[in-house]
Amino acid sequence: MPASSSVASSAARPKAAEAAEAAEAAVEAIAAAAGRDVTFSLELTQDQKDIRDWVHGFSADVVRPAAHEWDEKEQTPWPIIQEAAKIGLYGFEGLAQFFADPTGLTLPIVNEELFWGDAGIGMSIMGTALAVAAIFGQGSGEQIGEWIPRCFGSQEDVKVAAFCASEPNAGSDISGLRTRARFDEAAEEWVINGQKAWATNGGIADVHVIIATVDPELGSRGHAAFVVPMSEAKGISQGTKVSKHGLRASHTADVFLDDCRVPAGNVLGGKEKLDERLARVREGKKGNSQAAMQTFESSRPTVGAQALGIARAAYEYALEYAKEREQFGRKIIENQAVAFTLARMKLEIDAARLLVWRASWMGRSGVKFENAEGSMSKLKSGEVAVWVTERAIQILGGNGYTREFPVERWHRDAKIYDIFEGTAEIQQLVIARAISGMHIK
Repeated sequence: MPASSSVASSAARPKAAEAAEAAEAAVEAIAAAAGRDVTFSLELTQDQKDIRDWVHGFSADVVRPAAHEWDEKEQTPWPIIQEAAKIGLYGFEGLAQFFADPTGLTLPIVNEELFWGDAGIGMSIMGTALAVAAIFGQGSGEQIGEWIPRCFGSQEDVKVAAFCASEPNAGSDISGLRTRARFDEAAEEWVINGQKAWATNGGIADVHVIIATVDPELGSRGHAAFVVPMSEAKGISQGTKVSKHGLRASHTADVFLDDCRVPAGNVLGGKEKLDERLARVREGKKGNSQAAMQTFESSRPTVGAQALGIARAAYEYALEYAKEREQFGRKIIENQAVAFTLARMKLEIDAARLLVWRASWMGRSGVKFENAEGSMSKLKSGEVAVWVTERAIQILGGNGYTREFPVERWHRDAKIYDIFEGTAEIQQLVIARAISGMHIK
């Protein structure tokens, strides 16, 4: 053996011995850990499983059989909302129970199961939650106690609520809001003027949460949220109802505010805190997050879960169809092209769900979104819903393109998840800013 080889061999022996010792230590550590409890787990608790199965049963027995009818009618399915209220699925107590889960997973689980039944009906039931989130996140204790129950009404007299942020010329660019709120000192009232667009439950709700600018010179930092009860306030009215591509059982409309007056205490958080915040901003100090963006950020994982429900419905339907449909003498799932597509559909749904659950857990546990994890979950889930429903149509072929099969409706419903509560492009912008630390435009 050459001298150089002998030296290399002798030098390698200590390294090999070190590697062997490290491997042995790792094996011992794994063996020791096998008998211990670990923190990380994706197993649902029994309560979470029970709630999941309960909501799934309602979706399977009540929602899905009625989905086609209400999609065709393009009307709010009040009878189904009332049924949801009777069993406790729609109401303050139910939503509070879902939100109280310390893991943060129950609310997305409920939304996934409900939207698995139908997205339009699901939005009619869950659309109120966005206004509730705004009141809960920004309101005082007194405001929460007063207004959140009114968002739902009662089992005998069911109500819905609306969150109104977007405007005809200000969708993703919320800094461009033109709706103005000024304070009338003599009357101690807020006077609101403007037009809101794309408002879920707009005009048919009792409680409307309106995002308006109090000081236009401050841009988005001059915004505030106001509670406007349609049953009491004058000067608020429904505009044109939107005829939509999807989610057609969910009411969407413009809302007009013409010298609409509400008491001083109807600004969320209270006028005193609003004045203090605006004063800090005017002095050049850092202000709190924008009123609209606070609500959107907290709701994005839940919106992602809704998209997952649609995607899962389409995947499951396409899977069963492929196992039954025969072409050229065999089941179409026996073709690799179909089987691999279904495998990919399942993979993408599960991957998106992990992002939703992570963001939901972080939001509930107070873990800061360092890399815009909430936006990640919504972006991925929306893209997956659109892709999966399109693949489901392809697997069904011509049948998938007809209204006799539900995948056509699911595809229409899925597309909005690339658009509302922050378009896919806006989500990417939020993520890019978070990971770079730069104000990318």
